Amino acid sequence: MFVASMNPCPCGFFGSKEKECTCSSKTIEKYMGKISGPLLDRIDIQIEVAPVKYQKLEDEEKIENSKIIKERVNIARKIQQQRYKENGIYSNAELTPKLVNKYCKLDKESKQILQNAFERLGLTARAYGRILKVARTIADLENSEEITKNHIAEAIQYRSLDKKYWKN
Repeated sequence: MFVASMNPCPCGFFGSKEKECTCSSKTIEKYMGKISGPLLDRIDIQIEVAPVKYQKLEDEEKIENSKIIKERVNIARKIQQQRYKENGIYSNAELTPKLVNKYCKLDKESKQILQNAFERLGLTARAYGRILKVARTIADLENSEEITKNHIAEAIQYRSLDKKYWKN
């Protein structure tokens, strides 16, 4: 597993609604240029995290705790182990292109959403398989046998950050 983080620019405020970025466009371009498109294409989930305000930390709103999340993840892992026991793999991440076709079937509407994303975002063939694997995982976390349009849309959302900041 590979996990990484970075600021959107050297000052950390490019794209912020709270504070103005002090970097020039050339500085931002140089900063972003340190990460290659092919490397980003190999990162399955890319998300942008906004700074958390103090009021949100103090908010009494019910938040899903780690124990509940862990239980849901463990159930999803068991689903995957059961599903793939005949294939000699244990998780969605290990799916080959042939197995992606077998286990990540989409309905017509989901296919249309995926096609639109490819055309709009200029996604790669590698991104196709990764989106389907992530969508399969999202479905498993919801204990859903089928990958729905909502699962596809969420998985696509996790692939669009590179297109926002790295316009290749």
